[in-house]
Amino acid sequence: MSDQPGRVRYLTVVEVADVMRVSKMTVYRLLHSGELPGVRVGRSFRVPQDALDAYLRSSMSSVTPEQDTERRSS
Repeated sequence: MSDQPGRVRYLTVVEVADVMRVSKMTVYRLLHSGELPGVRVGRSFRVPQDALDAYLRSSMSSVTPEQDTERRSS
């Protein structure tokens, strides 16, 4: 896929799960709950790269430095 300006890159559920290091079912739950925006294409979902980036940024902003340190040490 090319990186042309103005073009949106869409990720599959498997690609999103790989990036987030979670199961596909977790991604489906996020999509169905509306926490992670996605587009339905036939019977499958696609997630805009920008939406995933925004979701991860917002999730990281809710982690305090103490929680981040605890996660790394366990």
